[in-house]
Amino acid sequence: MESFILLFAIGLLAGAINAAAGGGSFITFPALIYAGVPPIQANASSTVALFPGSLASAWKFRKYIQPFPNISIKIMAVLTLAGGLTGGLLLLYTPSAGFNIVVPWLLLIGSLAFAFGRQAGNLLRKRMQIGPWLVLSAQFLLGIYGGYFGGAVGIMMMAVWSLFGLSDIKVINANKTLFTGLANAVAVIIFIVAGKVYWAETSTMMVATILGGYFGAHFTQKLDPVKLRKGIIFFNFIITAIFFIKTYFK
Repeated sequence: MESFILLFAIGLLAGAINAAAGGGSFITFPALIYAGVPPIQANASSTVALFPGSLASAWKFRKYIQPFPNISIKIMAVLTLAGGLTGGLLLLYTPSAGFNIVVPWLLLIGSLAFAFGRQAGNLLRKRMQIGPWLVLSAQFLLGIYGGYFGGAVGIMMMAVWSLFGLSDIKVINANKTLFTGLANAVAVIIFIVAGKVYWAETSTMMVATILGGYFGAHFTQKLDPVKLRKGIIFFNFIITAIFFIKTYFK
């Protein structure tokens, strides 16, 4: 019972974090492992649990969702879905031992992207011209990452979009909730069909992420975004360090 209370509380927080800045999987994934779910199944269950919350946030932000200049939103959606399918299949065929080894590095990539994605985007945009097809290609790769693991994929998407010169944070954040949901959509179906989801734990967390995603989209707009972001960055690196220690120094 204590584990399910923890999963519900983590789900509320993760849904709100995803609505505010992304990175909810940084807490749902380790929480599921703590509850006794094996790593690959924990990753699949985390993806399924967070999926409805991302849709709830997208619905809340729907008035801000709009196409990017000179880029078809339909093409972006198709590429994101295709990437999510590829990533989900890759996860199913990754051996458990290999996934355990790569998890800390995936967390590190996500943590760095969350912390420095905007700065990297601004720097690269000053040094090179970014065209629509490069953004679309990157979107497909991000879809793969989202289907395979997904940690901070929303932040990575915003960093890539910033390379294209997008600056309206409300539009970027709203589109992030939509496209992270699309990246996970096909992967969710794959994980369910493959029987990789621990339903008792996932259902508990799913209800909470829906509530957290919907109400978090409203309340987090009132929080200091700088302080919120710093807190999430600190937590992400703590979780990453713990996984490195458990994997390589046990």
